[in-house]
Amino acid sequence: MENQREHFASRLGFIFMTAGCAIGLGNVWRFPYVAGANGGGLFVLLYFACLLFFGLPILLMELSLGRAGQSTFPGAFRKLQNPASRFKWQIPAYVLFSGNLILLMFYTVVTGWLLFYAADFILGNEAVYEKNHFGGLLGSVSKQGIGTLAALLITVVICIGGVRKTVEKSVKYMMGGLFVLLIILVVQACVQPGAGKGLTFFLAPKFNDFSGSGFFRTLHAAMAQAFFTLSIGIGSIAVCGSYMDKNRSLFQEGLWIILLDTLVAIASGLIIFPSCMAYGVSPDAGPQLIFITLPQVFRNMSYPQVWGALFFIFLAIAALSTLVAVFENLVAFGMDEFHWHRRKSSLIFGIILGILTLPCILGFNLWQNFQPLGEGSTILDLEDFIVSANLLPLGAVYLVFFCLDRSGWGKENCFAELNTGKGWKLTPRITGYIKFVIPAAVLLLWLVGISDIFK
Repeated sequence: MENQREHFASRLGFIFMTAGCAIGLGNVWRFPYVAGANGGGLFVLLYFACLLFFGLPILLMELSLGRAGQSTFPGAFRKLQNPASRFKWQIPAYVLFSGNLILLMFYTVVTGWLLFYAADFILGNEAVYEKNHFGGLLGSVSKQGIGTLAALLITVVICIGGVRKTVEKSVKYMMGGLFVLLIILVVQACVQPGAGKGLTFFLAPKFNDFSGSGFFRTLHAAMAQAFFTLSIGIGSIAVCGSYMDKNRSLFQEGLWIILLDTLVAIASGLIIFPSCMAYGVSPDAGPQLIFITLPQVFRNMSYPQVWGALFFIFLAIAALSTLVAVFENLVAFGMDEFHWHRRKSSLIFGIILGILTLPCILGFNLWQNFQPLGEGSTILDLEDFIVSANLLPLGAVYLVFFCLDRSGWGKENCFAELNTGKGWKLTPRITGYIKFVIPAAVLLLWLVGISDIFK
């Protein structure tokens, strides 16, 4: 059993680890097709507003909770709650924490798809350009299983090594490689003939296209995307705070995380939308945009194998950085709650996750007749719905009440922790906004999303 909690070796390690949790498939797989389906520019503007006005304050609350509690989500709630309170705040926290496991149940599978596509481009497999190639991958239990196992093994090996030795270093290299590939791919996409139409669609809001319920649906999609990409409300960010020392205040660090997350989202749009428009491809193709549509785009470029390989390596790195960060949360949970050694916790949760990815894999072939959210839906859609549309927003509201209510942690304690250390401070004067305005807005938009699903 480890007697003392590890801390990051450097400030950069903390920022990259937390940004790695935020930067992933939410930015480069989910963001482009959600933006495309919701009109482009206006969605992007609303997304950035949601990141700043909703995401940042809740991110800071969760980082403060983790650093003060020096534990994962349930343990931090248990340690920090007001002893006089009769309400057991940690009990709902266990339910919210389960979102980490549910998220990885499909996230690991999608990462396996990316590894397969990266390998196909590197090896020069011409079949990767065919529209039915992705369908063939989904229809094969063995191929999906191999890809998922590869993603899981990489993640488990990294987490076994410890926070300082392998997790922090691995994420640093991943983030460094990610930004290098981003720059290369953005330049290549934006110099293509006709790319200007894609830039206009992505960056120029069209306010006259949205009114009434359409605007609120777009706003809900923007909020859901912001919460998904930041992974706030289920404890993924709290564990990063628990590995942080108290030398720096959290406001400035939170801004860095939001900035990096935003840059990757913008860069992803600058890669995908100009490329789609340059070759007459619809940018609202849904999740298949990455796996079916873009290989057709690469096929028309000079050196398609090179650009396809770079793009899917970039996607795989982004996905693996999130896998490592979120899986580390599960590992820390086993260490905190059950006092397991790191190796034991990593292996146990690795085995559990390997088994729990099977429904997502089988949902595209042997269990494809099970359509839980209506015709055409899959088990992946159900798992994504549970996490993105429910646990993340509801967890965020619950976290805000706990941090600022006197029966929970209390605003004085929360702001004291948030502002401990060098750097910019966040004034407690915005407590009313965080405690009342944000939960009300999030709950309203949550109801809009739920009503749309069940219609």
